[in-house]
Amino acid sequence: MDRARTATPGRPPAAGLPPRAADHARPLLIAVGTVACGAVLLLAYLGKQQCAGPLFDAFGRSLPDWTLRANRDLCYSDIQYLWIGRDINQHVFPYVHGGLAFGSRLDGGSLEYPVLTGLFIWLAAIGAHTDAAFLAHNALMLAPFGLLTAALLFALAGRRACWFVGAPALVLYAFLSWDLIPVALVTVGLAVLLAGPSRWNRRHRAIVAGIAFGVGGAAKFYPLMFAAPVIAWLLFPEPEGPAGERRPDVRGAALVAVATVGSFALINAPFAIVGFRGWWASFQFQWSRPLDESTNSIWFWAIRPPSDDAAAQHTLALVSTGATAAGMAAVLTAGFLVARRRRAAYPWLPVAAALLCAYLLLNKVHSPQYVLWLLPFFVLLRIRAGWILAYFAADVCLGVGFFHLQYLLNEHLPSGIRDSWAAQAVVVGVWGRAGLLVGLVVAFLAAAPARARWAAAGQVPAGTSQPRSRMHQEVQ
Repeated sequence: MDRARTATPGRPPAAGLPPRAADHARPLLIAVGTVACGAVLLLAYLGKQQCAGPLFDAFGRSLPDWTLRANRDLCYSDIQYLWIGRDINQHVFPYVHGGLAFGSRLDGGSLEYPVLTGLFIWLAAIGAHTDAAFLAHNALMLAPFGLLTAALLFALAGRRACWFVGAPALVLYAFLSWDLIPVALVTVGLAVLLAGPSRWNRRHRAIVAGIAFGVGGAAKFYPLMFAAPVIAWLLFPEPEGPAGERRPDVRGAALVAVATVGSFALINAPFAIVGFRGWWASFQFQWSRPLDESTNSIWFWAIRPPSDDAAAQHTLALVSTGATAAGMAAVLTAGFLVARRRRAAYPWLPVAAALLCAYLLLNKVHSPQYVLWLLPFFVLLRIRAGWILAYFAADVCLGVGFFHLQYLLNEHLPSGIRDSWAAQAVVVGVWGRAGLLVGLVVAFLAAAPARARWAAAGQVPAGTSQPRSRMHQEVQ
């Protein structure tokens, strides 16, 4: 990528592109990038569609032997798997009835996902009578979320958005589960903060972003965490920032908190009121989920607790939750130290990315598709390509190894660390990814925000501050 010259006092900054060229380059790149994303999503669907049909049993499950094919041929998806077992194939409206039976089994329409995802699943099941049709419906409904994410990232960061479109994770996991929904909502919130309408001040942008994070939290809980660095940014602005934005905005910070929590609560409240047991079951399920091979976390691979040891599982759930909270608190504190050293505003975007890394590292569950959560931050923050490529490699190693290992285990084939490359790949992937997440916390906190080449040189994205140290100067 081209490097921009740093502006010096007394000399106007050089433009990344002439104004007319920029006017033409922006929509063209966004259009081409979005079409490319559509092609990648089609490839992702075809990969999962290998497990669909050609025959079906009485419940609409693909035959022959879906479980064997799903793991052996790397076409497993939670979408197809959950067609049976959660009353989705019976078209039961979610959460209103049922709950968590026998401490671990969801019934009566209850799901392990937050309510917005549950509603999406119910809508996608309308008209479907087989897991193949259900997969196709979900792919069609999820694709716009992926396309929206790509379009926003190309608009914000130009060619760097290729890190999203070209990520192996998009092919492997776009339709593994429903994570494209929260990824798109988080990207909307980030886009509003970075490039909201000019008539909006920082408080307006932050409130709208808080709403996006709250709605995203109703689809997957992790977007809620991003309200914290935005609130800190309002409370600790840049001392030498624009007039009117130099003082702590206590009211704005409170409104962001209300907007985030309020939008999340507004979506959840009807379900909690009408069917509390079914609604609460999703929270109970996630807490009681045992640490086993499917969690892919450092806690399982470091300790290997028996899944039927209730006391050990409960203790590890408490330890992992406490460690996650402590890690995220440490990242938020580090953000204040970075701001103080740079004499700048609280770096909400780097801290948000680092927060996510701490969560992924220390949480008790780290499903393969969670890498999708990181992709917008790989685009919007200028970290070295080596970090991104290394993370992609570790993730592919883990993802491919994990599903092949499930195949070996289900077929009672040799699956020990000395017996199969799959087990070796999983271990390398888990610990390689963990080490990279530690490094990425530091890399993200030190990173400058990315921006498209057509942005006026010297212009810093809204809500961020230009680092004062030469080592942190932004490049185009």
